[in-house]
Amino acid sequence: MTAYEELLAHLPHTPRTWLVTGCAGFIGSNLLETLLKLDQRVVGLDNFATGHQRNLDEVRSLLAPAQWDRFRFLQGDIRNLHDCRAAVEGVDHVLHQAALGSVPRSLADPITTDGTNIGGFLNMLVAARDAKVRSFTYAASSSTYGDHPGLPKVEDRIGKPLSPYAVTKYVNELYADVFARSYGFSCIGLRYFNVFGPRQDPEGAYAAVIPRWIAAMIQDEGVFINGDGETSRDFCFVQNAVEANLLAATTTSEGARNQIYNVAVGDRTTLKELFEALRDSLASHSAPYRKEPEYRELRPGDVRHSQADVGKARRLLGYRGMFRLAEGVNLSMPWYVAFLRSTNSIET
Repeated sequence: MTAYEELLAHLPHTPRTWLVTGCAGFIGSNLLETLLKLDQRVVGLDNFATGHQRNLDEVRSLLAPAQWDRFRFLQGDIRNLHDCRAAVEGVDHVLHQAALGSVPRSLADPITTDGTNIGGFLNMLVAARDAKVRSFTYAASSSTYGDHPGLPKVEDRIGKPLSPYAVTKYVNELYADVFARSYGFSCIGLRYFNVFGPRQDPEGAYAAVIPRWIAAMIQDEGVFINGDGETSRDFCFVQNAVEANLLAATTTSEGARNQIYNVAVGDRTTLKELFEALRDSLASHSAPYRKEPEYRELRPGDVRHSQADVGKARRLLGYRGMFRLAEGVNLSMPWYVAFLRSTNSIET
Protein backbone atom coordinates (compact mmCIF):
# COMPACT_ATOMS: atom_id res chain seq x y z
CA MET A 1 0.00 0.00 0.00
CA THR A 2 1.37 3.41 -0.96
CA ALA A 3 1.61 6.33 1.46
CA TYR A 4 -1.31 7.98 -0.32
CA GLU A 5 -3.48 4.87 -0.14
CA GLU A 6 -2.78 4.67 3.58
CA LEU A 7 -3.72 8.33 3.97
CA LEU A 8 -6.98 7.88 2.05
CA ALA A 9 -7.90 5.00 4.34
CA HIS A 10 -6.99 6.96 7.47
CA LEU A 11 -8.54 10.38 6.85
CA PRO A 12 -12.25 9.40 7.09
CA HIS A 13 -11.59 8.22 10.64
CA THR A 14 -9.81 11.44 11.63
CA PRO A 15 -11.82 14.35 10.19
CA ARG A 16 -10.04 17.69 10.17
CA THR A 17 -10.87 21.18 8.97
CA TRP A 18 -9.24 22.28 5.73
CA LEU A 19 -9.18 25.62 3.96
CA VAL A 20 -9.00 25.51 0.17
CA THR A 21 -8.40 28.94 -1.33
CA GLY A 22 -9.48 29.16 -4.94
CA CYS A 23 -11.99 26.39 -4.24
CA ALA A 24 -14.15 27.29 -7.25
CA GLY A 25 -11.21 26.94 -9.61
CA PHE A 26 -9.84 23.94 -11.44
CA ILE A 27 -7.40 22.42 -8.95
CA GLY A 28 -9.22 23.86 -5.95
CA SER A 29 -12.53 22.22 -6.86
CA ASN A 30 -10.81 18.87 -7.36
CA LEU A 31 -9.25 19.21 -3.90
CA LEU A 32 -12.64 20.16 -2.49
CA GLU A 33 -14.30 17.10 -4.05
CA THR A 34 -11.65 14.72 -2.74
CA LEU A 35 -11.68 16.10 0.79
CA LEU A 36 -15.46 16.08 1.11
CA LYS A 37 -15.62 12.52 -0.21
CA LEU A 38 -13.19 11.66 2.60
CA ASP A 39 -15.67 13.15 5.11
CA GLN A 40 -13.46 16.11 5.93
CA ARG A 41 -14.71 19.56 6.93
CA VAL A 42 -13.78 22.15 4.31
CA VAL A 43 -13.85 25.94 4.23
CA GLY A 44 -13.62 27.39 0.73
CA LEU A 45 -12.53 30.90 -0.21
CA ASP A 46 -12.93 32.33 -3.72
CA ASN A 47 -13.70 35.65 -5.42
CA PHE A 48 -14.69 34.05 -8.77
CA ALA A 49 -12.01 35.99 -10.65
CA THR A 50 -11.07 32.79 -12.47
CA GLY A 51 -13.21 30.20 -10.64
CA HIS A 52 -16.83 29.38 -11.40
CA GLN A 53 -19.98 28.66 -9.42
CA ARG A 54 -20.60 25.79 -11.85
CA ASN A 55 -17.55 23.99 -10.43
CA LEU A 56 -19.00 24.13 -6.93
CA ASP A 57 -22.37 23.01 -8.27
CA GLU A 58 -20.75 20.05 -10.00
CA VAL A 59 -18.90 19.00 -6.86
CA ARG A 60 -22.16 19.17 -4.92
CA SER A 61 -23.85 16.92 -7.49
CA LEU A 62 -21.19 14.25 -6.92
CA LEU A 63 -21.57 14.10 -3.14
CA ALA A 64 -23.98 12.77 -0.56
CA PRO A 65 -25.91 15.57 1.21
CA ALA A 66 -24.11 14.85 4.48
CA GLN A 67 -20.76 15.32 2.77
CA TRP A 68 -21.75 18.63 1.18
CA ASP A 69 -23.01 19.87 4.54
CA ARG A 70 -19.40 19.76 5.77
CA PHE A 71 -18.52 22.55 3.33
CA ARG A 72 -18.64 26.25 4.23
CA PHE A 73 -18.08 28.75 1.43
CA LEU A 74 -16.80 32.29 1.87
CA GLN A 75 -16.84 34.65 -1.07
CA GLY A 76 -13.81 36.83 -0.54
CA ASP A 77 -10.49 38.00 -1.90
CA ILE A 78 -7.01 37.02 -0.70
CA ARG A 79 -5.97 40.62 -1.33
CA ASN A 80 -8.14 41.50 1.67
CA LEU A 81 -6.47 40.48 4.95
CA HIS A 82 -9.81 40.46 6.77
CA ASP A 83 -11.14 37.83 4.35
CA CYS A 84 -8.03 35.72 4.88
CA ARG A 85 -8.35 35.89 8.66
CA ALA A 86 -12.02 34.90 8.49
CA ALA A 87 -11.20 31.95 6.26
CA VAL A 88 -8.44 30.45 8.45
CA GLU A 89 -10.40 30.63 11.70
CA GLY A 90 -10.55 27.14 13.25
CA VAL A 91 -8.67 25.56 10.32
CA ASP A 92 -6.13 22.74 10.68
CA HIS A 93 -4.67 22.63 7.16
CA VAL A 94 -4.45 25.31 4.47
CA LEU A 95 -4.25 24.36 0.79
CA HIS A 96 -3.55 27.69 -0.88
CA GLN A 97 -4.46 27.49 -4.58
CA ALA A 98 -5.85 30.98 -5.19
CA ALA A 99 -3.78 32.92 -7.73
CA LEU A 100 -3.91 34.55 -11.13
CA GLY A 101 -2.28 32.02 -13.43
CA SER A 102 -1.13 32.35 -17.04
CA VAL A 103 2.09 33.77 -18.42
CA PRO A 104 0.28 35.79 -21.13
CA ARG A 105 -2.09 37.32 -18.56
CA SER A 106 0.85 38.42 -16.44
CA LEU A 107 2.57 40.00 -19.43
CA ALA A 108 -0.63 41.88 -20.28
CA ASP A 109 -1.35 42.97 -16.69
CA PRO A 110 1.62 42.49 -14.36
CA ILE A 111 0.21 44.78 -11.66
CA THR A 112 -2.91 42.70 -11.00
CA THR A 113 -0.90 39.48 -11.15
CA ASP A 114 1.54 40.90 -8.60
CA GLY A 115 -1.20 42.14 -6.28
CA THR A 116 -2.94 38.79 -6.20
CA ASN A 117 -0.02 36.39 -6.29
CA ILE A 118 2.35 38.27 -3.99
CA GLY A 119 0.17 40.57 -1.88
CA GLY A 120 -2.55 37.94 -1.54
CA PHE A 121 -0.03 35.23 -0.74
CA LEU A 122 1.52 37.36 2.01
CA ASN A 123 -1.94 38.01 3.48
CA MET A 124 -2.59 34.28 3.59
CA LEU A 125 0.77 33.60 5.25
CA VAL A 126 0.14 36.20 7.93
CA ALA A 127 -3.41 35.02 8.60
CA ALA A 128 -2.41 31.35 8.74
CA ARG A 129 0.58 32.06 10.97
CA ASP A 130 -1.54 34.04 13.41
CA ALA A 131 -4.23 31.32 13.42
CA LYS A 132 -1.55 28.71 14.22
CA VAL A 133 -2.72 26.27 11.56
CA ARG A 134 -1.06 22.85 11.51
CA SER A 135 0.20 23.11 7.95
CA PHE A 136 0.30 25.50 5.02
CA THR A 137 0.68 23.98 1.55
CA TYR A 138 0.74 26.29 -1.44
CA ALA A 139 0.70 26.09 -5.22
CA ALA A 140 4.12 26.99 -6.56
CA SER A 141 4.99 26.73 -10.26
CA SER A 142 7.44 25.14 -12.67
CA SER A 143 7.75 28.61 -14.22
CA THR A 144 10.22 29.31 -11.41
CA TYR A 145 12.85 27.34 -13.33
CA GLY A 146 12.90 30.15 -15.88
CA ASP A 147 15.80 30.04 -18.31
CA HIS A 148 17.73 27.26 -16.56
CA PRO A 149 18.53 24.82 -19.38
CA GLY A 150 19.01 21.64 -17.36
CA LEU A 151 16.66 18.66 -17.70
CA PRO A 152 15.09 17.18 -15.73
CA LYS A 153 14.31 20.10 -13.44
CA VAL A 154 15.66 19.66 -9.91
CA GLU A 155 14.27 21.79 -7.10
CA ASP A 156 17.50 23.48 -6.01
CA ARG A 157 18.63 24.61 -9.47
CA ILE A 158 16.66 27.43 -11.06
CA GLY A 159 17.33 30.19 -13.59
CA LYS A 160 16.03 33.70 -14.17
CA PRO A 161 12.24 34.13 -14.47
CA LEU A 162 10.87 34.69 -17.96
CA SER A 163 7.57 36.38 -17.07
CA PRO A 164 5.93 38.47 -14.34
CA TYR A 165 3.94 35.37 -13.36
CA ALA A 166 7.15 33.43 -12.80
CA VAL A 167 8.49 36.29 -10.65
CA THR A 168 5.41 36.18 -8.42
CA LYS A 169 5.62 32.42 -7.88
CA TYR A 170 9.31 32.64 -7.02
CA VAL A 171 8.61 35.43 -4.54
CA ASN A 172 6.05 33.12 -2.89
CA GLU A 173 8.82 30.62 -2.26
CA LEU A 174 11.07 33.33 -0.83
CA TYR A 175 8.35 34.56 1.52
CA ALA A 176 7.57 31.02 2.67
CA ASP A 177 11.24 30.46 3.46
CA VAL A 178 11.47 33.74 5.38
CA PHE A 179 8.37 32.86 7.43
CA ALA A 180 9.90 29.50 8.30
CA ARG A 181 13.17 31.10 9.39
CA SER A 182 11.70 34.16 11.13
CA TYR A 183 8.54 32.77 12.73
CA GLY A 184 8.98 28.99 12.78
CA PHE A 185 5.94 28.72 10.51
CA SER A 186 5.94 25.52 8.45
CA CYS A 187 5.19 25.74 4.70
CA ILE A 188 5.45 23.38 1.75
CA GLY A 189 5.46 24.59 -1.86
CA LEU A 190 4.38 22.40 -4.76
CA ARG A 191 5.80 23.32 -8.15
CA TYR A 192 3.04 22.22 -10.50
CA PHE A 193 4.00 21.15 -14.01
CA ASN A 194 1.19 21.72 -16.56
CA VAL A 195 -1.68 20.29 -14.53
CA PHE A 196 -4.76 19.27 -16.53
CA GLY A 197 -8.04 17.47 -16.02
CA PRO A 198 -11.79 17.86 -15.46
CA ARG A 199 -13.04 21.38 -14.68
CA GLN A 200 -10.04 23.07 -16.27
CA ASP A 201 -11.66 25.96 -18.12
CA PRO A 202 -11.58 25.54 -21.93
CA GLU A 203 -12.89 29.08 -22.46
CA GLY A 204 -11.31 32.50 -22.35
CA ALA A 205 -8.14 34.10 -23.69
CA TYR A 206 -5.87 32.43 -21.13
CA ALA A 207 -7.11 28.85 -21.30
CA ALA A 208 -4.37 26.24 -20.93
CA VAL A 209 -3.30 24.26 -23.97
CA ILE A 210 -5.07 20.95 -23.28
CA PRO A 211 -8.59 22.27 -22.61
CA ARG A 212 -8.22 24.84 -25.39
CA TRP A 213 -7.22 22.21 -27.94
CA ILE A 214 -9.91 19.76 -26.83
CA ALA A 215 -12.56 22.47 -27.18
CA ALA A 216 -11.29 23.38 -30.64
CA MET A 217 -11.33 19.74 -31.73
CA ILE A 218 -14.83 19.11 -30.41
CA GLN A 219 -16.06 22.24 -32.18
CA ASP A 220 -14.16 21.25 -35.35
CA GLU A 221 -12.11 24.43 -35.25
CA GLY A 222 -8.42 24.92 -36.01
CA VAL A 223 -5.73 23.93 -33.50
CA PHE A 224 -2.72 26.26 -33.32
CA ILE A 225 0.70 25.10 -32.15
CA ASN A 226 3.09 27.80 -30.97
CA GLY A 227 6.49 27.05 -32.49
CA ASP A 228 7.55 23.99 -34.46
CA GLY A 229 5.72 21.46 -32.30
CA GLU A 230 8.87 20.16 -30.63
CA THR A 231 8.34 22.26 -27.48
CA SER A 232 7.85 19.76 -24.66
CA ARG A 233 6.10 19.70 -21.30
CA ASP A 234 5.65 17.37 -18.35
CA PHE A 235 1.85 17.15 -18.32
CA CYS A 236 0.40 16.23 -14.93
CA PHE A 237 -3.13 14.90 -14.38
CA VAL A 238 -4.96 16.79 -11.63
CA GLN A 239 -5.30 13.77 -9.35
CA ASN A 240 -1.51 13.70 -9.06
CA ALA A 241 -1.68 17.27 -7.76
CA VAL A 242 -4.40 16.27 -5.29
CA GLU A 243 -2.20 13.45 -4.03
CA ALA A 244 0.76 15.78 -3.53
CA ASN A 245 -1.33 18.34 -1.63
CA LEU A 246 -2.77 15.83 0.81
CA LEU A 247 0.55 14.12 1.44
CA ALA A 248 2.31 17.46 1.97
CA ALA A 249 -0.36 18.81 4.32
CA THR A 250 -0.38 15.75 6.56
CA THR A 251 3.29 14.80 6.63
CA THR A 252 4.69 14.23 10.11
CA SER A 253 8.31 14.23 8.96
CA GLU A 254 10.23 17.31 10.05
CA GLY A 255 12.63 16.79 7.16
CA ALA A 256 9.76 16.99 4.69
CA ARG A 257 8.52 20.37 5.88
CA ASN A 258 9.67 23.78 4.68
CA GLN A 259 10.55 22.29 1.31
CA ILE A 260 9.73 22.80 -2.35
CA TYR A 261 8.62 19.80 -4.42
CA ASN A 262 8.07 19.18 -8.10
CA VAL A 263 4.61 17.81 -8.86
CA ALA A 264 4.60 16.01 -12.19
CA VAL A 265 5.23 12.55 -13.59
CA GLY A 266 8.78 12.92 -14.92
CA ASP A 267 7.85 12.60 -18.61
CA ARG A 268 8.35 14.86 -21.63
CA THR A 269 5.64 15.18 -24.26
CA THR A 270 6.07 17.40 -27.31
CA LEU A 271 3.18 19.50 -28.51
CA LYS A 272 2.99 17.36 -31.65
CA GLU A 273 2.67 14.24 -29.48
CA LEU A 274 0.07 15.96 -27.32
CA PHE A 275 -1.99 16.81 -30.39
CA GLU A 276 -1.98 13.17 -31.47
CA ALA A 277 -2.89 11.94 -27.98
CA LEU A 278 -5.85 14.30 -27.74
CA ARG A 279 -7.05 13.47 -31.25
CA ASP A 280 -6.83 9.72 -30.56
CA SER A 281 -8.71 10.02 -27.27
CA LEU A 282 -11.42 12.22 -28.76
CA ALA A 283 -12.03 9.67 -31.52
CA SER A 284 -13.04 7.10 -28.90
CA HIS A 285 -15.37 9.50 -27.04
CA SER A 286 -16.91 11.67 -29.76
CA ALA A 287 -16.64 12.46 -33.45
CA PRO A 288 -13.10 12.16 -34.90
CA TYR A 289 -11.09 15.31 -35.59
CA ARG A 290 -9.57 15.25 -39.07
CA LYS A 291 -7.80 18.61 -39.38
CA GLU A 292 -4.05 19.07 -39.08
CA PRO A 293 -2.60 21.62 -36.65
CA GLU A 294 -1.46 25.06 -37.78
CA TYR A 295 1.90 26.42 -36.62
CA ARG A 296 2.69 29.96 -35.51
CA GLU A 297 5.33 31.90 -33.57
CA LEU A 298 6.37 31.00 -30.03
CA ARG A 299 4.80 33.18 -27.33
CA PRO A 300 6.97 35.58 -25.31
CA GLY A 301 7.84 34.16 -21.90
CA ASP A 302 7.31 30.52 -22.85
CA VAL A 303 9.90 27.95 -21.80
CA ARG A 304 11.10 25.67 -24.61
CA HIS A 305 11.33 22.38 -22.67
CA SER A 306 10.17 21.28 -19.25
CA GLN A 307 10.49 17.98 -17.42
CA ALA A 308 10.47 17.36 -13.68
CA ASP A 309 12.62 15.23 -11.44
CA VAL A 310 10.08 13.98 -8.87
CA GLY A 311 12.61 12.02 -6.81
CA LYS A 312 12.49 14.43 -3.88
CA ALA A 313 8.70 14.19 -3.57
CA ARG A 314 8.93 10.40 -3.77
CA ARG A 315 11.58 10.20 -1.05
CA LEU A 316 10.22 12.70 1.45
CA LEU A 317 6.45 12.62 0.87
CA GLY A 318 5.84 9.17 -0.54
CA TYR A 319 4.41 10.75 -3.70
CA ARG A 320 3.88 8.44 -6.68
CA GLY A 321 1.97 10.45 -9.32
CA MET A 322 0.55 7.34 -10.94
CA PHE A 323 -1.52 9.03 -13.67
CA ARG A 324 0.41 9.59 -16.88
CA LEU A 325 -0.66 11.70 -19.85
CA ALA A 326 -2.63 9.13 -21.86
CA GLU A 327 -4.58 7.90 -18.83
CA GLY A 328 -5.30 11.43 -17.65
CA VAL A 329 -6.50 12.49 -21.10
CA ASN A 330 -8.82 9.49 -21.37
CA LEU A 331 -10.24 10.21 -17.91
CA SER A 332 -10.73 13.89 -18.77
CA MET A 333 -12.21 13.60 -22.24
CA PRO A 334 -15.76 12.55 -21.20
CA TRP A 335 -15.97 15.61 -18.94
CA TYR A 336 -14.98 17.98 -21.76
CA VAL A 337 -17.41 16.41 -24.21
CA ALA A 338 -20.25 16.65 -21.67
CA PHE A 339 -19.31 20.17 -20.56
CA LEU A 340 -19.15 21.60 -24.05
CA ARG A 341 -22.43 19.99 -25.00
CA SER A 342 -24.12 21.27 -21.85
CA THR A 343 -23.00 24.84 -22.57
CA ASN A 344 -24.25 24.57 -26.18
CA SER A 345 -20.73 25.04 -27.49
CA ILE A 346 -21.34 22.20 -29.92
CA GLU A 347 -24.46 20.77 -31.45
CA THR A 348 -26.35 18.32 -29.27
